[in-house]
Amino acid sequence: MDRLQLTELTALLRTCAGEEDGTDLDGDVLDIPFPDLGYDSLALLQVTGIIERDHDITLDEEALDEAETPRQYLDLVNHALSARTTA
Repeated sequence: MDRLQLTELTALLRTCAGEEDGTDLDGDVLDIPFPDLGYDSLALLQVTGIIERDHDITLDEEALDEAETPRQYLDLVNHALSARTTA
């Protein structure tokens, strides 16, 4: 896999932390902050651990702390995935 898609990210979020009532992760959530979607830093830490393990990458912790939305998070993950394939 060379790119993580939003559908894969939302599936991981659901698996790791469930889905908050009233939140539609199937909608346009790319630019909605994670707390507004019902996910805290612990949920993202769990998702990050799975992604790092499954795709043999290491994500920048400081950059991850600044990723406030699914779009920003996906950009970081996909950058790491593309760097891995060009290395």
